[in-house]
Amino acid sequence: MEGLRVELSSELCLLLPFNQFLQAELKIENKEHHLRLVFAMNEVLVSGKNLKRVLIAMQKKELAFIAKVSSNYQLPPADGAPVIQSIVVTEAKPSNKKPGQRD
Repeated sequence: MEGLRVELSSELCLLLPFNQFLQAELKIENKEHHLRLVFAMNEVLVSGKNLKRVLIAMQKKELAFIAKVSSNYQLPPADGAPVIQSIVVTEAKPSNKKPGQRD
């Protein structure tokens, strides 16, 4: 099965099928990026920096996995490289909102 592997911790990993991917939304607020990936059964909220590259890779179905950067990682990321600071996965809820619409 082709899909996105979401590593939430060393003990918990999810595989979300690309054929259940519905939409993505990227918001940038004060240099902090918030990426929302919506699948049929799950919603993945990713926060960090330079996440536009993650969004583009997801669009092309070239993104294999995402994981939060380890707190033990000491080297600064390469210029422009995505840095994932948090990942939250929840059960997807039906929404009447249009992409980009705020509450």
